[in-house]
Order: sequence, then C-alpha cells, then structure tokens
Amino acid sequence: MDLDVFVTAHSAEWDRLEALLRRKRRLTGAEADELVALYQRTTTHLSLLLSTAPDPALTGRLTSLVARARSAVTGARKASWRDAARFFTTAFPAAVYRLRHWWIPTAVLSLTVAALLGWWIAAHPEVQAAIGAPEDLRAMTRPGGEYETYYSSHPAAAFAAQVWTNNAQAVALCLVLGAFAAVPVLWILFQNMLNLGVGIGLMSSAGRLDTFMGLILPHGLLELTAVFIAAGIGLRLGWTLIDPGPRTRRTALAQEGRTALGVAIGLAAVLFLSGALEGFVTPSGLPTWARVTIGAAAELAFLLYVYVLGGRAVRAGEAGDLATPDREAPLPTAA
Repeated sequence: MDLDVFVTAHSAEWDRLEALLRRKRRLTGAEADELVALYQRTTTHLSLLLSTAPDPALTGRLTSLVARARSAVTGARKASWRDAARFFTTAFPAAVYRLRHWWIPTAVLSLTVAALLGWWIAAHPEVQAAIGAPEDLRAMTRPGGEYETYYSSHPAAAFAAQVWTNNAQAVALCLVLGAFAAVPVLWILFQNMLNLGVGIGLMSSAGRLDTFMGLILPHGLLELTAVFIAAGIGLRLGWTLIDPGPRTRRTALAQEGRTALGVAIGLAAVLFLSGALEGFVTPSGLPTWARVTIGAAAELAFLLYVYVLGGRAVRAGEAGDLATPDREAPLPTAA
C-alpha cells in the first residue's frame, strides 16, 4: 500500500471526524450519523494501516482518534444512585441468599467448635492454667475485670471505628483468600472460634457465663453472621477453582470473584452497624435483656432482609453478579 496515496485519499475524513469530536454544542441528528459512519471508516483505515504499513506517527493519530470517537459513540456509563439502590436491594441480598448452603453450615460447624472448645476449657483446669496464670485469669473474669471493661476502655465512636476496621479486614481476608484453596479461610475462622471458645470457657469456669453472653450477644450475633457469610463465600470461591461446574473455570472464577467483591462491600455496611452496636450498645447502662434484644432485633432484620429480598431476587433470576450491561458476554463453548 502506498502510504502517501492512502493519507491523501482519507485525510479529509479524519479531519472531519476530529472536527466533529471537538464540537462543544450538541450534534444534530445528521452530524451524529456522520460521526458514527466516520468512526467505522476510520477503524477500518487503522486496521489496514496496522496490517500493511504501520507508520508510527499515523498509527498513533488514528488510534487516538478511534478511541475518542468510540467514547463519543458508545458513551461512558456513570454510576448512579440507582446502581447503589440495585446493589443493596437486589445484588447483595441475592448473593448472600444464593450461597446460603455454604455459609449456614459454616456457621453451624463453627459455633459447634466454639462451644466444644469452651466446654473443654471450662472442664479442665490444666487447660486454663496453660492459658494464663491464675491471678491473670481472675483479673480477666472477675466483676469489673478485663472482659467487662474491654468494651468501655475507649470512647464509643473511636472504639466502634476500630472494631469496624478490624472486622472488615477479617471479612475481606476470608473472601480474598478463598481463591487459595480455602485453607487460609479455615485458619482465620478457627482463630475467631478459638477466641470465642476461650471467653466461654474462662467465664463459665468463673460462674459468669451469663455476663459474658450478655456482653457478646448484642453485637456478636450480627458480627459473627458477617464473618460466617464471608468465610462461606470464600470457601465457595476456593471450591470453584476445583469444580467450576458447567462453566469454564475462567468464567466461573470471574463470576464468583465479582460476587465475592460485591459481598465484601455489602458486609462492610453490615459490620458498620455491628461496630456501632459494639461501641454504643454493648457498654451502655441498659439492662442486659434490653441490650440482647437490640442485638437480636438487628440480626433478625438482617436475616429477613436476606431471605425476603434475596430470595425474591434469586427466584427472578438474579445471581448477585454485576448487571448484564456491566459484564462481558460469555463466549459460547462446546459442551
């Protein structure tokens, strides 16, 4: 191809396309049609140039021109409040509901492990001695001890922010590390249940299990639910790597990874509420029954949110992934 002849033949079209792209006012219907036609022709010109006579300067100009024209033709999609509303009313609860068969068994098994650890510690003084010296354990479990003062040791707002940050990091790690064969997720989950089991065992051995549960339940119901959801979905992500099902492994990991990312964002909001309960309700002067009732009400509201909105969305075909226009169409594959 003679490059000079090619440029002479088509430079007027490129100049016209550039002029249309520089227009400040809204294009008329005829100008918009012309812009689309020139964009298509220039794309073809760039393809021919790259395959036959890749002149760097001309290639750079046409590449920039095609990119600008494509942006003008297709438009850039902007996030809106409607996207946020769709996420919290449809995508997030649908993802949590769809994957309930992973996080509910995770919750049951984890709480069973915590209860068994608590019983083992409470029933065996030698295990308690391995945890700490008797005077240290008494300082932790006595009335006004460390277990009770922990929740009021810092200003409520600062404490709530710290709790939220720590819990959000744990949830994010569960979701992200699920891709690594899920082993790190099990370790994080075990560490959480070990801490809970130690508290149950030590306070039970001191005859103050009711006090401990009164401190844990107001915020712990919602907090642990978020952790179990993150761990369950992290395990599901790890299992997808092993068994992607009828989807290709790449497609399955992409879908489940996007879902996990969305769940992480949604759980950050859940943990924000849990942190507020831990910072303001747990150490408050309210009676134990009132504090536990507030925590139970928050937990019930979240479960209803997941089962009502999420169940409805899943039955309507929602999977908790991005909206169809925001994700690439899967390529057809042979069965």
